[in-house]
Amino acid sequence: MAKTCVYLGDKLAKYGFPDGHPFSSDRYSVYRDTMQDTGLADRCCVQSPCSATVEQLKRFHTAEHVANVKHCSKIGRGYLDAGDTPAFPGVYEAAAAVVGTTLAAADSIMKGDCRHAFSPIGGLHHARRNIASGFCVFNDCGAAIEHLFSVYKLDRILYVDIDAHHGDGVFYSYESDERLIFLDFHQHSKTLYPGTGKASETGIGAAQGTKLNIEMLPGSGDEAFFEEWEKGRRFIDRFAPEFVLLQCGVDSLHGDPITDLHYTDRVHRFVTEQLISYAELHCKGRLLALGGGGYNLGNIAKGWISVTRAMVDA
Repeated sequence: MAKTCVYLGDKLAKYGFPDGHPFSSDRYSVYRDTMQDTGLADRCCVQSPCSATVEQLKRFHTAEHVANVKHCSKIGRGYLDAGDTPAFPGVYEAAAAVVGTTLAAADSIMKGDCRHAFSPIGGLHHARRNIASGFCVFNDCGAAIEHLFSVYKLDRILYVDIDAHHGDGVFYSYESDERLIFLDFHQHSKTLYPGTGKASETGIGAAQGTKLNIEMLPGSGDEAFFEEWEKGRRFIDRFAPEFVLLQCGVDSLHGDPITDLHYTDRVHRFVTEQLISYAELHCKGRLLALGGGGYNLGNIAKGWISVTRAMVDA
């Protein structure tokens, strides 16, 4: 059994928006090139991307949303949300490949082909069940959660998100579902998208107490994060999940053009190492990491590589 699977291939490179959009295909290319240049790719089991079926997409998304993305993909214009996520020719196929790859990575872990896996273009945590949002056409995180619940009959999944933006598409889809343990560190701001994720939001109904939002002040660096991590660690220690999902967006690193957190890649390696140890204790090491946001190419080269290296070195 390989310890770490990493998903690389042209299908993932196609998920990028044109005309100077911050979410460009260059994000994938810089990770792939750094993996090869450092020799880290030789230490992983490199797998090819896969495409999600309509049925797999509809486990999380409404049929109307899937159909609308298909339509906009064919005409190649317009917006899939209020104005952040433009359609382009082939956007449906590109987005379905992100979801399919995340599901394939989850399958590889569940079937014992690897203990850990990483998909760099996964982690599209803003899309809601019925609409695209915040550069996210489909929500592969939510699709993976539904896949693990329905196909593998899991009863408890831990989702950890260290992207600078709140994982609202995941949080509000499972706010009342006690099966999803949700821990999210994000920048506190009235102006930063999506402006959600207050510390007072801890789940509703039977899920009360299964969610923890930790708001980081603009300018927060590594030491502030490590201090807050202790709160998060105590929270997740209350649960024994059967699978761990990590959304490791690198827009929380210093120098990102659209956010104001000042982490270094030490945070991303630290969290990965912490969750590997946690997963080894509770769920046979099952950890799937998804790249998430990040719009400084140098930070992508550092942050995602640190996550991958932590998995390989574990």
